[in-house]
Amino acid sequence: MTQTREYPQGVPCWVDREVGDRAGAERFYRDLFGWEFANAMPPGAPGFYDIATLDGADAAALGPGDGTAGWMSYLACDDADATAAAIEAAGGSVLVAPEDAGPGGRAATCADPQGAVFRLWQARRRRGAQAVNVDGAWNFSDLHTPDPEASVAFYAKVFGWEVDPRLGAGMIRLPGYGDFVVATADPELFERNAGSPEGFTDVIAGITTDASPAHWVIRFSVADRDASVRTVEGAGGRVISRADTEWTREAVVADPEGAEFVVSQYAPPA
Repeated sequence: MTQTREYPQGVPCWVDREVGDRAGAERFYRDLFGWEFANAMPPGAPGFYDIATLDGADAAALGPGDGTAGWMSYLACDDADATAAAIEAAGGSVLVAPEDAGPGGRAATCADPQGAVFRLWQARRRRGAQAVNVDGAWNFSDLHTPDPEASVAFYAKVFGWEVDPRLGAGMIRLPGYGDFVVATADPELFERNAGSPEGFTDVIAGITTDASPAHWVIRFSVADRDASVRTVEGAGGRVISRADTEWTREAVVADPEGAEFVVSQYAPPA
């Protein structure tokens, strides 16, 4: 059996999107990422919460809304109520108080002091994303903020995050996360990353200086950036920008209801 992926306190663990056109959104993301969908709500319950799976593993979800909200990043926590209180004490806001999400877990909607909205997830039955870092799956959550120093100070106080200069700009790490992954899900992690800078296996998110209001950006891995761009356009989405980095070929795209996200092809130097 495949071992269940667990997420310790402070690690991004799940992504979802509230949509107005349920059938259209499912069709778009099925075409783009190969997702299949199953409603997690009990029979007869109002609304829906469609779990997207990739090769049978939980990858993301679509829920009901007006379609205007973008992709949402969730941060794992051991106790949603205690973490929500810590967020307020550190200068953040609790927009929706902690509440049970059925037997799956307990959630709260929060914002950091710069206004970036995220959710807390205290896992019970649903442990978080099980398909990650593979083509068609969520790969990374990036915090875009006009004041990175203030943002990091907040998340450090609540979750223990660090920006390690040894890793270069833009990398957030949670000390000990690599050890946790090795012990719970990926015993070969250190061997695969033997040539990486010290602390690289503790990286959990990214941070980018951005003059626009603070927000989280969700990245999904794809096998071919250009093919994915064509799929987006053919399925009613739009392409906002493209960029090549030293390690990736990326595009910022939007689904038919306007939610922006990044498709990223791993393309290391030859």
